[in-house]
Amino acid sequence: MVPAVSTSDLNLDLCAQEPIRIPGSIQPHGTLVVVDPKSRRIVQASVNAPALLGTGRGSTVLGLSLQQLVGATTERQIDSWLSNPDSNYLRTLDVNGQRLQVLGHQTAQGIVLEFEQPPASEGETLEAYYPRVGRFMEDLPACETVAELCSAAAREFRQISGFNRILIYRFDAQWNGEVLAEDGDGVLPSYAGLRFPASDIPAQARELYRLNRLRVIPDANYTPVLIEPTVNPTDRNSLDLSFAALRSVSPVHLEYMRNMGTLASMSISILVDGRLWGLVSCHNAAPRRVNAQARTACDLLGKVLSQHIGSRERGAYAAKRMELKRIESELLTKIAASDSFQIGLNAHANTWQKLAEASGAAVLHDDLLFTAGAAPPPDRLRTLAEKLRQQGADSFVTESLSLLWPEFADLVDVASGVLAISISQLHPSYIFWFRPEVQRTVLWAGDPRKAEQVQNERLTPRNSFASWKEQVKGRALPWSQAEYDGAVDFRTAIINFVLRRAEERAELTDQLQRSNRELESFSYSVSHDLRAPFRHIVGYTQLLRDRETSLSPQSLHYLDSINEAAASAGQLVDDLLSFSQLGRTALSVSPVDMQKVMQEIVRSVEPDVRGRQIEWRIQALPPTSGDAALLRQALYNLVDNALKYSRDRSPAIIEIQGEQLASECVYTVRDNGVGFDMAYSHKLFGVFQRLHRMEDFPGTGIGLALTHRIIERHGGWIEASGSVGTGAEFRFGIPRKGGSVDG
Repeated sequence: MVPAVSTSDLNLDLCAQEPIRIPGSIQPHGTLVVVDPKSRRIVQASVNAPALLGTGRGSTVLGLSLQQLVGATTERQIDSWLSNPDSNYLRTLDVNGQRLQVLGHQTAQGIVLEFEQPPASEGETLEAYYPRVGRFMEDLPACETVAELCSAAAREFRQISGFNRILIYRFDAQWNGEVLAEDGDGVLPSYAGLRFPASDIPAQARELYRLNRLRVIPDANYTPVLIEPTVNPTDRNSLDLSFAALRSVSPVHLEYMRNMGTLASMSISILVDGRLWGLVSCHNAAPRRVNAQARTACDLLGKVLSQHIGSRERGAYAAKRMELKRIESELLTKIAASDSFQIGLNAHANTWQKLAEASGAAVLHDDLLFTAGAAPPPDRLRTLAEKLRQQGADSFVTESLSLLWPEFADLVDVASGVLAISISQLHPSYIFWFRPEVQRTVLWAGDPRKAEQVQNERLTPRNSFASWKEQVKGRALPWSQAEYDGAVDFRTAIINFVLRRAEERAELTDQLQRSNRELESFSYSVSHDLRAPFRHIVGYTQLLRDRETSLSPQSLHYLDSINEAAASAGQLVDDLLSFSQLGRTALSVSPVDMQKVMQEIVRSVEPDVRGRQIEWRIQALPPTSGDAALLRQALYNLVDNALKYSRDRSPAIIEIQGEQLASECVYTVRDNGVGFDMAYSHKLFGVFQRLHRMEDFPGTGIGLALTHRIIERHGGWIEASGSVGTGAEFRFGIPRKGGSVDG
């Protein structure tokens, strides 16, 4: 048995935690029995059953058969329903010489039958309500908005129920209720346009409203009637009264009603696509009992209203989605003509923002950030993106970012509302839309905070429902479902765009690789075949010079020019051959003593720089792993380059140093030569690319390109820096053992 709860013991938290589905009692305007479906005997009953049903069989009905309880004729009528129980039962029947309304539904714990007094007159029968309901259904299509629908419904609900005031309100995303329509006779104050806080209807109560569409309380001062026994014999649990019309309600809610000045109420749930959209709340200043037929008519009106609201909302959603889809198609068409989707978004910022009715937007991808309109600063955007990545959500939406994450309170003027979609599962890459805060005044039915006041060491429902104003800050206009769904669809389109571009790049890469292989093969063949002719030219010119002693000085000059040109062409062919061979042969990886390599390079260049004043500044070089011959060639090319471009310096300073890091070894070659303009640094490592005239600094133009390819083949990197007249610096890194080396 559930004990009675005194007013002094009430606690608002109980309203959210108490077992409202199994209160153990009913309201006294009717009686309830539970029938075992097999034996057809009464296994549970409210203690007022003998008096109300007039059985004349003592102080309890427990153990009686259904026939003994209601008589043979009534039992046959109930049995007819039980043979095909596709819906709940509602009939007016003769029970032991009196007319009673019988409501029935089946549960796993047994057949639940409820008995109430019938209407006072035939005018209150269910059939009498049908013409009114029919006219209401015919008139609803003329209502253009949801607010007009609710206004028409409120008038009809009051005509059928006879209550003093009818409120129709919908829930927002935080489950606060906003009154959309009201109809009253002036007995109770008006609540039109006011809001009720979510705490008025706790989550479990909302779920019960979703499952059982109608609830009635004829008298807020009623004394609950207990059910005996307290435990159902079928499953040894308390009786579930979720779908019982007589279910007793929370004592806290009854006090809430009395504080509001309403002693009777009825609620009809408005369900749209299976979710609790809102409520029809009927209030009366004095106790009022609504019979089962009127309740059924109101339930039918509630279903009709729910269907029309759902239809209007689906229509509005579809229209909005079509409009946003048109904008999306327009934007995607423009993006398709851009080099990247980021550039395309940035170039068409107005269309991009219109896709979500935003005042600002941003896209962060591949570490590139583009913004449009009113958007947060770049550093704050990157912080927000990282925060979202940590959450791991594909999409994110809020109308109050600062309320969710207070560390972003500084963004309220541009990004109170944020809609974001992820376009990468690995990196913090997002497309954002932003809305600023919109400060507005909200009217509440009483101060919602008063429900938390401590009075006599307990929490009570607030006792004032007078209009109370709240200045709302830090919130943007909420994002609609159509806008959110449109953004999610746009994410799919962008990902498809990125994948398509990636496929195009992969195809171009394949084509480029094939072309490179063909060019390498061609250059190898040409350079290999040209080596012998150039050597022959050099050899024969030398023989001719040695044998012909009578040649004039002019002829000897011609021979020298031929010899120099052939030698230069031969060197170019040799360099091309080395460059083409590098892509065709595998690396021979082994430990390389870079200090020893550097010593060999210095010895090899000494004959060429004899007579020059050169200051070598060689620091200790850490060893590395790679192809020793190729790494020697790369370092030699850089040293030779430094010597060539510092030939006019006295002394020429050549610095070589190395550094061993956790994952790589980095080497630096620095000189004090002529240097170069950094604006042209991107040309340094290209084949035949020169930043100086060949007449001033002879060479084939392949050395740095060859060095770049050698370092690249080792999985490393190379970079250059310098300035005109002060020298140049080349740095390259080689992965340590275990790094990526192309073998």
